[in-house]
Amino acid sequence: VINNNNNNPLFIIPNVLILIAMTLLILSINVENEKSDIQLFVNRLDSVESVLPYEYDMFDFCKDVQEIRPSENLGQVLFGERIESSPYKESSIKWASRWDYILVSMPHTNIQWFSIMNSLVIVLFLSGMVAMIMLRTLHKDIARYNQVDQEDAQEESGWKQVHGDVFRPPRKGMLLSVFLGQGTQIFIMTFITLFLACLGFLSPANRGALMTCAVVLWVLLGTPAGYVSARLYKTFGGEKWKTNVLLTALLCPGIVFADFFLMNLILWVEGSSAAIPFGTLVAILALWFGISVPLTFIGAYFGFKKAAIEQPVRTNQIPRQIPEQSFFTKPIPGIVMGGILPFGCIFIQLFFILNSIWSHQMYYMFGFLFLVFIILLITCSEATILLCYFHLCAEDYHWWWRSFLTSGFTAVYLFIYAVHYFFSKLQIIGAASTFLYFGYTMIMVLIFFLFTGTIGFFACFWFVNKIYSVVKVD
Repeated sequence: VINNNNNNPLFIIPNVLILIAMTLLILSINVENEKSDIQLFVNRLDSVESVLPYEYDMFDFCKDVQEIRPSENLGQVLFGERIESSPYKESSIKWASRWDYILVSMPHTNIQWFSIMNSLVIVLFLSGMVAMIMLRTLHKDIARYNQVDQEDAQEESGWKQVHGDVFRPPRKGMLLSVFLGQGTQIFIMTFITLFLACLGFLSPANRGALMTCAVVLWVLLGTPAGYVSARLYKTFGGEKWKTNVLLTALLCPGIVFADFFLMNLILWVEGSSAAIPFGTLVAILALWFGISVPLTFIGAYFGFKKAAIEQPVRTNQIPRQIPEQSFFTKPIPGIVMGGILPFGCIFIQLFFILNSIWSHQMYYMFGFLFLVFIILLITCSEATILLCYFHLCAEDYHWWWRSFLTSGFTAVYLFIYAVHYFFSKLQIIGAASTFLYFGYTMIMVLIFFLFTGTIGFFACFWFVNKIYSVVKVD
């Protein structure tokens, strides 16, 4: 007991020492009681006994079915005394496929299959409509138009009545042929890129492999672009072949490069590490003007050397007057309706693609994407053929630009969805980031517009040539 009346501090020291000794004694007893529960192992490198700072199997419900000793340190590994062997040493799992179980167990797989089934239902619906038109309506029309009594046939109204105007060259044929040449280039590039990705040549782990493959293919595919553009322009009766070649080689790539350079300039100003170095931009320009432009000139040379595409019927000198159209057969409502079904096939894939671009998520489902790509081809073709047939039956023969814009309008829905994604899924603040998002989105929209428009045009071109080639025309 400390005497409070005594002011000498030396009398406090023995009491403090007694308290410290008692505390140490209690702690030593507790340590001895718990030492048996703490796992000990000997470090094989320095033979020093070490104590793990934690306990295993503390709770019964945390125990594994097969208890595995956690005592494995660097010395045991070096001396070959591994407690557990590698799961790939005596297993059917290959080293290259060690992460496949993660990909298989991803939660988006069911959504992908739902998207595929939804798209297949749309394709089956359109295929049934096209089959009905081909097998029933067209068959009856052709049989009626080819009947012996031509006077009765002349009284009929329908797509045969515009046979003298259906192949009349379109207005702005130069621009249409340029768009179709670039669209053909993009279509072949996309098909080859997705096919290689499905075969596993373009791994998502290798950053930039997909974009590098696409750019290289685009550069090497200048010849088909020049050939298609020149051949169609000659079919339209155009004579300014130099302007056609230059526009094919420079118009759409120039728009994309100018947009891309502006986006990169913003990244430079912001000091972002994502900005592409100036040397890389010079290399892209060298690929464009050194390889792509000469290949486009070569393709255009062979395109103009070939004869114009022969039409199955002659074109009249005087254009036919188009009768008054109903609301649904007017150009703008038909174009707006034509892009809905193709967009319905791709919007779920579009969500995952936008996530991979803007939300830093890995996109690896190239098999699904290739299947959706094929479905998109069929849907664009069938929807455009249906609307083209309805317009021809209404005696509206301006189908050239309408066939391109009907399926190309899918890109407008893509842009609307990208705007919705920006406001609902992303938390982007700042004018620079917003400008970057919409700048890159416009590049995607332009490429998709040329791609889908080209599909619809060539499907409609084949359909019109086919139906007018089997009709007897005086």
